Amino acid sequence: MKNPETIVAFSIHLRQLREQKKFSQQDLANESDVDKKTIQRIENARLNPSLDILISLAKGLNVTMCELIGIAIK
Repeated sequence: MKNPETIVAFSIHLRQLREQKKFSQQDLANESDVDKKTIQRIENARLNPSLDILISLAKGLNVTMCELIGIAIK
């Protein structure tokens, strides 16, 4: 993994977005058509999500890609 700090920051941000929507991981999995295990791995910073998964998560959370990615990269 080339940018582990960014992956960790994204995992925290995704969890915060999910919790703001009052979604469980299963709710997000259902809404985004992404496997719950995949969401768990992203939120635990063990998976660098593909663009396809990011698009699905944004749709499931009803946010823009900018809002989904919304982390500061240094």
